[in-house]
Amino acid sequence: MLRILGRANSFNVRKVLWLCDELGLAHEREDWGRGFRPASSPEFLRLNPAGQVPVVLDGDLVLRESNTILRYLAAKHGIDRLYPPDLAQRAVVERWMDWVAYDLTHAMRGAFLGGQLREPPWDNPWFVEQGRKDFTHCMALLDAELSARGPYATGEAFTLADIPLGLVVNRWFSVAGFEKPDYLAVAAYYEALSERPAYRRHGRNGLP
Repeated sequence: MLRILGRANSFNVRKVLWLCDELGLAHEREDWGRGFRPASSPEFLRLNPAGQVPVVLDGDLVLRESNTILRYLAAKHGIDRLYPPDLAQRAVVERWMDWVAYDLTHAMRGAFLGGQLREPPWDNPWFVEQGRKDFTHCMALLDAELSARGPYATGEAFTLADIPLGLVVNRWFSVAGFEKPDYLAVAAYYEALSERPAYRRHGRNGLP
């Protein structure tokens, strides 16, 4: 059975749990990370030298990096509607996932970790303000794309791209401390995702 190592309230672990629910994959989850068994322990570092959750064990295969895990599970279980085999269509899905991993992750460190949780070193005032600006800019870009091509990230169908994006959008509506524009297409996207039971369990579940 698939083993997922990581606390259930982790942003990146929630991505994997959401996909497992979408795929109907049986799995066992073990609490690791902040507040639980430390990801800095030698046992965990043998699996992931970066000391970050999630780690997924599929038999003898050790997987790390949440978006890589999503791609692997979707490809392995042959869910073409989530992760198209056509390379051009797959590239459209993956560019959204990579955008979240880079631009949005940096923005959220300032806006959320620094601005809302006040966690050092992200709580530097300049970094917080820049993160809020970047987060707002990214949501404006997403709103424009959804307005033009929605209701989902790649168009009419829900795909793997919507899992990391869905967690980001939930955080956008959860984060506080600064003025946020009303992005109507993003709000409609949030409601469309919320019709999915797996998203309500792991995305829009009261956690930011």
